[in-house]
Amino acid sequence: MEQIIINGGHPLYGSISINGMKNAALPVICACILNEETCIIDNIPPVSDIETLLDLLASMGANVNRLTKNSVEINCKNLVPCTSSNELASKIRGSSYLLGAEFGRFARSSVPHPGGCSIGTRPLDLHMKAFEALGAHCYHKNGRLEVECENGRAVGNTIYFDKVSVGATANAILASVLADGMTVIDNAAREPHIVDLAVFLNACGANITGAGTSVIKVKGVEKLHGCRYSIIPDMIEAGTYMAAVAATGGKVTVRNIIPKHMEAISAKLEEAGATVIVGDDHITVESTGKLKGISINTQPYPGFATDMQPQFSAMLCFAEGTSDIVENIFNSRFQFMDELSKMGADIKVDSNHAVIRGGATLSGAPLICHDLRAGAAMVIAALATKDTSVIEGIDKIERGYYNIVGKLRELGADIQKKVSAADEQRYTATR
Repeated sequence: MEQIIINGGHPLYGSISINGMKNAALPVICACILNEETCIIDNIPPVSDIETLLDLLASMGANVNRLTKNSVEINCKNLVPCTSSNELASKIRGSSYLLGAEFGRFARSSVPHPGGCSIGTRPLDLHMKAFEALGAHCYHKNGRLEVECENGRAVGNTIYFDKVSVGATANAILASVLADGMTVIDNAAREPHIVDLAVFLNACGANITGAGTSVIKVKGVEKLHGCRYSIIPDMIEAGTYMAAVAATGGKVTVRNIIPKHMEAISAKLEEAGATVIVGDDHITVESTGKLKGISINTQPYPGFATDMQPQFSAMLCFAEGTSDIVENIFNSRFQFMDELSKMGADIKVDSNHAVIRGGATLSGAPLICHDLRAGAAMVIAALATKDTSVIEGIDKIERGYYNIVGKLRELGADIQKKVSAADEQRYTATR
């Protein structure tokens, strides 16, 4: 089993470059299904979720050519709909975007229930509501989600979401790009990766307006054409390293980012006592490691992102005073708090509310990573202690962070990745 071993207590110094955003790349890659021409996607993060999705498209008949570790050429002209692999699709949450993309092009889709991290219920009811508004019949069969349109083409309509959902908004866009007529998506998600999806599709000939606001309008077009497109930087990866610097102390410049996307994260870091200096495409974070407790309420963008809550929770274990964390997006996102408690953190959890009494002396511990962002939180906590911690289940971390061990080592962390002898033999045999 692979492990990350961290000897904590070392401040972080230097600069770090951020990869493309995983949560933007997943729907953009699926959007290539709508297109019979070739698209080249640049700045994709070489993480396991992306690799799984590319393998999934290739298994369905798409021509997938990896140009570099950060660029891929995709042609889905010969993709066969409704043939997604149960094994591959069930590994990642991003496979849910196959529903909208297949339905948008072929007027039918069949996808296994998506996988991903266990952070609470993530139902697809809003996705189904969107498809049904466009003329689809949705049902479950043999463990798969089935979406069919008897008319052979989706018909534009008004879709109102009872609550904001990034995934449902993306799927509604994918399903309506080639629809007959106008689709209006009301109470749409405003996240940067929704904007990125719309910009990519417009570059391919779609007609989408309003992305980044709560009302998105999609006027259906007959077909799309190929393009070359670069994925936006990953605000969550950037925020993770910024929180790590605040917790450990030091000074780090985070490069290749869009500072506008980071405003909620930067504001909370400053409130906690870190210094944040904003540039055109970079942010410098400086910290003495002496922080104070703050309150956080996770909200849809432009509010504080749920995907940053675990990292900030770990950081706030080292702050003086009390911090209140309210998780409004996922109902089981505090599971990782038990791991922080192993290290000596003083945390009380009641439903979606956590109270962290900072200032306790944390010590290293054996930790188990159960989901992606929780794993990042454990890395931050381990970096800020003065003892040794061993983190298992790091495949979860590698779903969204490329070379996290190498990047942190370049900043001065005492961190290494340990591979078992059996795994090392297997890797050597396949080289």
